[in-house]
Amino acid sequence: MQKINEFLLFLNGYLGGHQWFVFLLLGTGIFFTLYLGLPQFRYFRHALKIVSGKFDRADDVGDTSHFQALTTALSGTVGTGNIAGVALAIHLGGPAALFWMLVTALLGMCTKFVEVTISHKYRDILPDGTVSGGPMYYMKKRLNIRTRSGKIIRTGAVLGAFFAFATILSSFGTGSLPQINSISDSMFTSFGIRHSLTGAVLAVLLGLVIIGGIKRIAKVTSTLVPVMALIYFIGAALVIGTNYENILPSLGSIFADAFTGSAAVGGFLGAGFAFTFNKGVNRGLFSNEAGQGSAPIAHSAARAHEPVSEGMVAILEPFIDTIVICTLTGLVLLSSGVWNEKLENKFQAADLYVLEGTYTEKESHDRMLLGRFFSNDTTVDLFTGSLKVVAGIPVSEELTLIHAESFAEDVIVHDGDSLFTGEIPVVAGKVQFSGASSTQGEVYMTGRSLIHSAALTTEAFKRSILGNWGQYIVSIGLLLFAFSTAISWSYYGDRAVTYLFGTKYVIIYRMVYVVGFFVASFTDTTIVWNLSYITIALMTIPNLFGLLILRKDIKRTIFDYWTDFGNSWPEEKLPVRR
Repeated sequence: MQKINEFLLFLNGYLGGHQWFVFLLLGTGIFFTLYLGLPQFRYFRHALKIVSGKFDRADDVGDTSHFQALTTALSGTVGTGNIAGVALAIHLGGPAALFWMLVTALLGMCTKFVEVTISHKYRDILPDGTVSGGPMYYMKKRLNIRTRSGKIIRTGAVLGAFFAFATILSSFGTGSLPQINSISDSMFTSFGIRHSLTGAVLAVLLGLVIIGGIKRIAKVTSTLVPVMALIYFIGAALVIGTNYENILPSLGSIFADAFTGSAAVGGFLGAGFAFTFNKGVNRGLFSNEAGQGSAPIAHSAARAHEPVSEGMVAILEPFIDTIVICTLTGLVLLSSGVWNEKLENKFQAADLYVLEGTYTEKESHDRMLLGRFFSNDTTVDLFTGSLKVVAGIPVSEELTLIHAESFAEDVIVHDGDSLFTGEIPVVAGKVQFSGASSTQGEVYMTGRSLIHSAALTTEAFKRSILGNWGQYIVSIGLLLFAFSTAISWSYYGDRAVTYLFGTKYVIIYRMVYVVGFFVASFTDTTIVWNLSYITIALMTIPNLFGLLILRKDIKRTIFDYWTDFGNSWPEEKLPVRR
């Protein structure tokens, strides 16, 4: 299993984890923003009117309203990334990483507009009257190649099948298994509820929701999304309000180092510009899924006589998901001061390094060197050998322990409920706890260091008038966010199965989806997370190339929309057709 994980991480290093993927996503957003004349800004007010139902017609074809399609798509993107993803971005790249998350969202608003418009245009009306759409349909209908002899090579059908298969995999890897794993962990930590019990209850609820198809899913998400957003907003506002004196300094830190990288402060060792930029963009893309092609599947079900109108509704999605909710989380982390503060915690082996040589936090040169090391800007000597421990205290000389990109302090090694004495193998800087001779149970380390992800956001929510009750806001938020994500992704996989195999196999997919959801509540999903990184890239790459190929079709469709719309709304300027 470890070898499989390593291979998946290696493969992702050349796909979604590589710089070229980031530039492809951002480049596509920049291209369409300029090519279409800043549509995410020009059409924003019009999008609000559309989602309110102002232009609805009785004869519009579809399964959901504009608002329901928006909340279904939002429930798929507003998830653990808004709670844990922002915390991880700031932990790694500093406050400036949030700036690049916001820039990514602004470009993502245009990308969402484009991909939803073209997907809605080429959706299918099934024999039972329901709607099925998404990038696989425009690929099948518009990306075939015609040779000079007139022969048609069905490349579009192949690309559509490839995208649909990646969507099914991603529905498990992104939308289902890791989500329930995060929920069950949070419920156990906050309330002591067994993982399997959480999984069983939510699996039943999930089954009851998704068995009813998109109409029931839309009804649930249209209620769930506003409720969960309100709960999270109130909690975040209380934290920010309690620490009101830090609001302006926090905002300043987001923008001050945007083009230079985040400077070292507190336990944070600093991050160079390239690293800060990369982490901000990556987390922004993970949060709003712009360009991935998932949201168009939900939006294709919307009742609309014009595909562009639904595309405009999609403009609101990255705005709400990233610019509003992720900014709230970022301000909570920064204003509370926990993002660069060392706290007592149990060390995770994945975040732990043993370095050869003695480095100290008091030496500015050592801080700078290790900051560059974690920004992938230099190398240091990683220790290989045995870490000697006596009565819980590491005694090996001329070694430095680093946890979560910070100098570890007050380190204690445990053997179950007792203190560990013995040697722990270390290979290339990584501690091998499984190789330690345990007599009482699990061997693990505790101490003071930085923390990240959901644990960091949880700690930040405690720094308010809510006190320890703040952690329950995060737990409930994580429950609602992650569960709604699982609901929406079941529909995405549902439509992909319909495209590949037909409607009769959808029920089998739903059953497997629910069973997998339950099992993942109490099993390790690391390999699934790693697989999801790859499937996200496999969905995104063909979708972005398809959008670029069909750029003229997209522009013509938008022009036709405004031509039909006429001069009824003088605040909208007709684009020039070229």
